[in-house]
Amino acid sequence: MTTNSVLEQWLEEEKFALQKLSEGKGPGVATLDKLASLTGLEQMHCMLSGEIPHASMGPTVGFFMVQVSDGHAVVQGAPDQSHLNPMGTVHGGWFATLLDTAMGCATHTKMPLGRAYTTTEMSVKLVKAITPQVGRVRAIGQVLHCGRQLATSEAKLVGPDGTLYAHATSTCLIFDLKK
Repeated sequence: MTTNSVLEQWLEEEKFALQKLSEGKGPGVATLDKLASLTGLEQMHCMLSGEIPHASMGPTVGFFMVQVSDGHAVVQGAPDQSHLNPMGTVHGGWFATLLDTAMGCATHTKMPLGRAYTTTEMSVKLVKAITPQVGRVRAIGQVLHCGRQLATSEAKLVGPDGTLYAHATSTCLIFDLKK
């Protein structure tokens, strides 16, 4: 596939995801009762379809989830002027936020009923600068291991031309949801 065809595909997925999000509950926090009645994968599907609120941080930082499946999540974003550091490149915190979200959402899909997680450690490696001219990038997260107490995942941040901008690993603590 050419870079243009990949970008066209990404834009179609973005259009579909944004339509579902705009028709749905909007940004916010889902009720504990609702979350407790769904597996993590079911929760992520409900979030993507707009049935439960999506992360309010997404619109603020300029990203949203476009794909989710068992042990896998894709977050897409387009940096703008508000994400730049004084040198004119995208701030490393923006990279880290997208990567953390992709790894966290992938981990979330592995949660059984009544279980949740939180990131305890994350390592990010920035390998190429992003400028606003880069346009859209994707953080692709996947779970490497999910046990009863710990999960590990990895993610890469790529452009539609396949350029790798950053990669990361994460460890998450798994715990029971409080009733």
